[in-house]
Parts: sequence; structure tokens; C-alpha cells
Amino acid sequence: PKLHFISGFSDHPALLEAFAEKGKEYALEDYDHILFSYHGLPKRQIRKGDLTGTCLKVPDCCRKNRRCYAAQCLMTTEGIARRLSLTAKRWTQTYQSRLGKEPWLRPYTGEVLQALAKRGIKKVLVFCPAFVCDCLETLEEISSQYKNEFLSAGGESLDLVEGLNDSAPWIEALERIVRDETSRAYV
Repeated sequence: PKLHFISGFSDHPALLEAFAEKGKEYALEDYDHILFSYHGLPKRQIRKGDLTGTCLKVPDCCRKNRRCYAAQCLMTTEGIARRLSLTAKRWTQTYQSRLGKEPWLRPYTGEVLQALAKRGIKKVLVFCPAFVCDCLETLEEISSQYKNEFLSAGGESLDLVEGLNDSAPWIEALERIVRDETSRAYV
């Protein structure tokens, strides 16, 4: 059989709708701010994969290179935010899980949460849409480490939106993504 690889689906409507459905399980109006936190990458790695020469070098570089990880994160965030009718002031996109001392994609989730608490933001809801299923590293980092730091800085609550896991909206989305991609591949 012929194999077809799906190179990306970060802005596929079915994925965005599935994440939005997860978000609707929470009373969004009860939160002061929504965070979209993605697993970070070293900037060096982003530049290495950049065929356009624009990544991290020009303003608004994510709008110029749709294949870039940071651009794909932004497309996912904006797509979910639109589906949840979130204004740009209600959300922030951040990056987590950095290692070592070299520069990684910014802003860092922990630093943003500290700043939000200092600004008087009390209740934060966090999406981690880089993962379609719950990841132990993310559960520990967001639900424990960053939550404790946020509460210690003056926040009152930090909730993590559950991953898509085996939810019906995700299974339906995955089927749609595969069907859409395979129909294009064999036309």
C-alpha cells in the first residue's frame, strides 16, 4: 500500500473545533485570562528549519512561514480563540518546558503567569494544544508547578483544560483530517 504522511494539521478546522469544544466545558466568563501554552523549542532549532530566512528575524515572521512551529502554534491559538469568541486582550500565547541556558521561544509560560498575578489577574484557564492527549510532563508542569507559582504570586485559581484524549469530538476530527488529507493525496 502507498503511504501518505500528513505534514501538519495545526489550522485544520476539525482540530480547532475539537479544542474549542473542550474549552466550552469551562465557564470561560469566570476566568480573567486564557493562556495557550505550547511546548517550547530552542530558537536555534526554529532558525535551522527555516527555509524562508524570516523566522525570528523580521516582525510578524509567523505570518510569512506557515511551516514554522511557532507559526503553527499561532494558527492553532488564533483558530481556537476565534471559535470561543475570545478577544485578543483575553488571551496570551506562551511556551513551556525549556531546558538548558540557550534562548528558547518566548514568552515563557512561568514568567507570564507571574506577571498576570502581579497585574491582579486572579483566575486563569490554560490550554495546551500542542498535545492532543494529556501528557504527564504538562500535567505536572502546568497543574502543579506553575499553578503553585501563580497562586503564590497572588492568583486565586489556575485550571488546565483537559486534552482531547479519546473524546468524541477529537475522534471525529481525526477522521476528518485523515479523510481530507488522503482525498487530496490521491487526486
